Amino acid sequence: MRRLLLAGAAAVTLMGLGAASASGQTPRNEAFRMLALFGDVLGIVEQAYVVPVDDKKLIEAALQGMMSALDPHSNYLPPSGYDELQERTSGAYSGVGLTIQAEGGMVKVISPMDGGPAARAGVNAGDVISSIEGQSAAGLTVSQVSEKLRGAVGTSIKVTFLRDGEEPREVTLTREVIKIDSVTGRIEGDFAYLRVSTFNENTGRELTETIARLRGENPGIKGYVLDLRNNGGGLLDAAIAVSDAFLERGEIVSQRGRKADQIQRYGARPGDLTGGLPVVVLINYGSASASEIVAGALKDHQRATIVGLTSFGKGSVQTVIPLRNGADGALSITTARYYTPSGASIQKIGIEPDLEVSRSLAEARIVSRSNFIYSEAAYATALDSSIGAERKGPHTPREAPGESYDEEKDYQLERAFDVLRAGGNLAQLAAAPEGIVVTDEPVVRAEQPPTDPLPVPRLPPEITPGNEPRQ
Repeated sequence: MRRLLLAGAAAVTLMGLGAASASGQTPRNEAFRMLALFGDVLGIVEQAYVVPVDDKKLIEAALQGMMSALDPHSNYLPPSGYDELQERTSGAYSGVGLTIQAEGGMVKVISPMDGGPAARAGVNAGDVISSIEGQSAAGLTVSQVSEKLRGAVGTSIKVTFLRDGEEPREVTLTREVIKIDSVTGRIEGDFAYLRVSTFNENTGRELTETIARLRGENPGIKGYVLDLRNNGGGLLDAAIAVSDAFLERGEIVSQRGRKADQIQRYGARPGDLTGGLPVVVLINYGSASASEIVAGALKDHQRATIVGLTSFGKGSVQTVIPLRNGADGALSITTARYYTPSGASIQKIGIEPDLEVSRSLAEARIVSRSNFIYSEAAYATALDSSIGAERKGPHTPREAPGESYDEEKDYQLERAFDVLRAGGNLAQLAAAPEGIVVTDEPVVRAEQPPTDPLPVPRLPPEITPGNEPRQ
């Protein structure tokens, strides 16, 4: 029914345009004039271009250009791209293990997938793909880069990455089947460590099973670390399920569309799988979309302490609309912004940590440089936040490892365990150890009252808060 209604709306719109054109209303006349212009240009290209052209490719490129002019996350998916999207959300696909996004004529890495070829090669969130097989990637679309990166399992491809303050680095990536175990976990002393690498159809079930397994291994668990670093997002349903696992009641997230009455709210069901034990959530600037829903919900309900760096700031929802049941691909179009339980928009702002800690000195330098702030706010076509707030500008993180710190260690994770040892109370948190650079940035925890419990409507699977291409 939903797809029929969408098609009906399109038909009504065209009828309206026709009537308006007859009545001489200038904006609609202009739309028809530009459509005629498109046909004229296509005809000229067919007749005059130096070599024969493929009309289908030209029209698909025009559709992609039209969608990308809206915002960084709206796009046209050709049939092959739509098939790939369905593969990714099912939890397995082939490629090199990257989540990518276009920005200013470049394609950047949003996050490398845990355990994938790119992650093993040391690719980081924010790295820019500068060339593929020696050919410049400047000006290529996400779809074009995706096509180049994909290939038969076992084949290799050379990709050059740029990183702020470093020389270009060429790595050889061998394509493989990326089987995503979205949730992994282990016992660390008195605490449980949970890693959620993406949000797909299996995430809620995997989290429930992992928590049960860890409680079986150590019934005396005293707290949990939920690691969402470099998690580029995925299905909204999965984000709701993960949030729900740690909450007894209250709103998790709301989404608001173009019209005032287009509001949907999603709430927690009774039953905290951790029994109310302290929780710390780890985030960084590679934590986007669904990751920010979870971090925002747990922070607003004072259910978790947030440690790390301000998240990416993608607070928009994309609806995937198949065209002719997918035979002509699909549109992924931004239809709403989402808001945390306190009513805050994450769009272009992100989730700020309660304890700001960088994993390395190099990462702290990235955050401090105005020319390399990696976030949604860096996109020229990004939606505004709608609440008038702005993302915190370039600054030095409150805590950062010094030059002598062992880079093999994970300082953010160490501090997360320190917070758990303090019972989640930042006022009782031990001072940073020797060798850690500490600025005078205040540690402030906003007081947000829990919201009343709400019913939990479930989204249809075609709606996602982030469907960034993964390769």
